[in-house]
Amino acid sequence: MRDHVTEIVIFTILFLLVSGLGFVAARWRAPKDMAHLDEWGLGGRNFGGWITWFLVGGDLYTAYTFVAVPALIFGAGATGFFAVPDTIITFPLFFLILIRLWSVSHRHGFVTPAEFVRSRFDSPTMALLVAITGIVATMPYIALQLVGLEAVLKTMGVTGDSLLARHAPIIIAFAILAAYTYQSGLRAPALIAFVKDVLIYIVILVAVVYLPFKLGGWGDIFDAADAKFQASASPNDGIILNANNQLQYVTLAFGSGLALFLYPHSITGALASKNRNVIKRNMSALPAYTFLLGLLALLGYVAIASNVKPLPGSKPGTVDSNTVVPLLFDMQFPAWFAGVAFAAIGIGALVPAAIMSIAAANLFTRNIYKEYLRKDASHADEARVSKITSLAVKVGAVAFIAFLDPQFSIDLQLIGGVIILQTAPAVALGLFTRWLHRGALIAGWVAGMSLSMWMLWQIPNPATKHAHFGGSAFPLSEFGFDTKSTIYVGFVTVLVNLLVAVLVTLILRVTKTPAGVDGTQPDDYFADEGELRVDRAIVARRIPVAEG
Repeated sequence: MRDHVTEIVIFTILFLLVSGLGFVAARWRAPKDMAHLDEWGLGGRNFGGWITWFLVGGDLYTAYTFVAVPALIFGAGATGFFAVPDTIITFPLFFLILIRLWSVSHRHGFVTPAEFVRSRFDSPTMALLVAITGIVATMPYIALQLVGLEAVLKTMGVTGDSLLARHAPIIIAFAILAAYTYQSGLRAPALIAFVKDVLIYIVILVAVVYLPFKLGGWGDIFDAADAKFQASASPNDGIILNANNQLQYVTLAFGSGLALFLYPHSITGALASKNRNVIKRNMSALPAYTFLLGLLALLGYVAIASNVKPLPGSKPGTVDSNTVVPLLFDMQFPAWFAGVAFAAIGIGALVPAAIMSIAAANLFTRNIYKEYLRKDASHADEARVSKITSLAVKVGAVAFIAFLDPQFSIDLQLIGGVIILQTAPAVALGLFTRWLHRGALIAGWVAGMSLSMWMLWQIPNPATKHAHFGGSAFPLSEFGFDTKSTIYVGFVTVLVNLLVAVLVTLILRVTKTPAGVDGTQPDDYFADEGELRVDRAIVARRIPVAEG
């Protein structure tokens, strides 16, 4: 067995380096007063093209990319490649959406998408639902980052068998993360993202060149993967799609792609940009990351060719598929380079975890605390509450690890995607039209979320013996169809959500139920840097404000 001392030393040095950067970030581009959500939670709304590129890239390409996707491909084959087209679908769609959200948020001082919904539809109830949904959907996504970090630590042999020994290292790591996030806010992950991306680029480019050369070429790698899946008992496994998994692949790619930029942390990264052009340039260039994602995904097949055997899971008789990529690096590279790779994966988990916790905290502060608990909260009060809430969110993510044990860690993100998709009619469509009635949006959310929970409850996990919440692939046989095909839960439920919203809107309009007052103006959706930002109190009173 390899001596992991070198790996641990290099991992620790790089981890402490980025932690130091996290604390230093409080003084990077710092204002006179950090006690304001615009500063702590959005970095002053002043990030330019390069900073936004690394921040959003670090936000979107997470342990989900480095650990979960290759693990799924290792276990199931071609289905795991859904993550490549889902980003291709996402960027053009949200190129149009995010610039409008940035403009209206810049004009009105919104920090969260729920604030926009509150003003657009004059509905504190729908805003509350969007806020709660965002917080709940973010928790499993942060948990996924914990899973990725834990897989690296487990590979290096620094975790034990008991519950405390298994989770102690990630608790320590997240305590350090919590400390510098509390102090520096969004500036911390923005600064660390530079280091994270450089490490990831180096590791992946070396891996996709060196490993195929060492293993006899891509032909031998694909042959080994094909042989494994040919022997599999699952009808959904294979290096190409088949009749059983094509529907799941298509609906998953589209649904997961649509969910990606509805997450609060994705929106937070966009709102931190200093103008519309920064978002336009980044959304145009971000598909370059998709190329990197495709290369990463192929490591699942490389692990098969390398005869990687996942480490044992937390329960007897189970395996931890999330250790596939760390084990691959541990087997095929010198200890010093494996240490660099482990650090890249670990830092790649901490950067988005920080942004996610900040985004969830902002939702709680602006849309629950200030709206319902303390309407006269000062900017300093808001910043303080957000800091405390960001700590609580991290604790909640650890609870997800303890209570949910999906076969593939990617299920944590996909379950979160099902949940956040239910905000699409209010947030995404709301940026273009106010036709949907506020009462109908609430009815659609209730219908979509209720169906989502029912469908997720029905999905078992054969590997972990969990009867419920075992993934997001719903068997069509549950609807009475004679087929082995599955479908992504979020795709079905967001369509039901939208259908109910349309039907209830028609009913409410026929009955002339008041739709509330739109707190935004048409030109708000085209405002750019330097234009007047409206005071929130004025917006609340619906008093027209002249252009500045």
